[in-house]
Amino acid sequence: MTYEHILLTRAGHIATVTFNRPDKANALNFEHLLEIEDAALSFREDPDTRVVIFTGAGKHFSSGADLTDPGDAYQGPLTLRRRRARIGERTIDALYNMDQITIAAWNGAAMGGGACIATALDFRIGSADCFMQYPEIDIGVNLMWKSLPLCVHLAGPARAKRLVVGGERVVGETLLQWGILDELVPGSALLERAQSMAETYAGKPPVAAQMIKRSVNQIVSALDHAIMHMDSDQNLLIQGSEDRKIAIDAYLNKKTPTFTGN
Repeated sequence: MTYEHILLTRAGHIATVTFNRPDKANALNFEHLLEIEDAALSFREDPDTRVVIFTGAGKHFSSGADLTDPGDAYQGPLTLRRRRARIGERTIDALYNMDQITIAAWNGAAMGGGACIATALDFRIGSADCFMQYPEIDIGVNLMWKSLPLCVHLAGPARAKRLVVGGERVVGETLLQWGILDELVPGSALLERAQSMAETYAGKPPVAAQMIKRSVNQIVSALDHAIMHMDSDQNLLIQGSEDRKIAIDAYLNKKTPTFTGN
């Protein structure tokens, strides 16, 4: 695949994937997600790359789903709408199941889908200006992409509820205290520190490192797919609700919503 929205570079045993829509704060449209999924899957046939760094061009890691994406208005058959709705889930699965060690060099915002990507990786190094937020609740939808368990694994149940139900914006120092970030560094040192960590893990015996990674992931996430397999269908259901329309209107027009429960 020829990439339009990401940059993929390799140097020795380390690769870097850069989300490259800086004019959109690296918002994730359908084509962007397809490219990230394709890049993640491409490493299956790469025996030489041992560590992959993910980062965002410009100020932000990723601002989440691109609400201006005309693909979101797709109104084809329900069979295809369900499949398209699972592109985020497929992308997160592809990232989480990579054999290589993965590192987020997290600059600025990781919101919604961007936060889902960050939590699907093995390690997270944040710049001093980084923050996380799941704004889905405020536009009347559930968190999709099978990513709720990833947040719970890192932050614990109460903090995950603050993030996903409360929609709180949490900054770098707090993310570090909560265990979501592994390190917090000045923005000018972000890529250098990510590269240093990548070199450390690239120097480990690759077969052993990759087997251990997959075993750890299986220990903590064995039931995730069984529990979360219907989250995209839940989203399709809630899109037609009265509260969803109220939430969107309030969000776009900066009004205080009054929800009906319908």
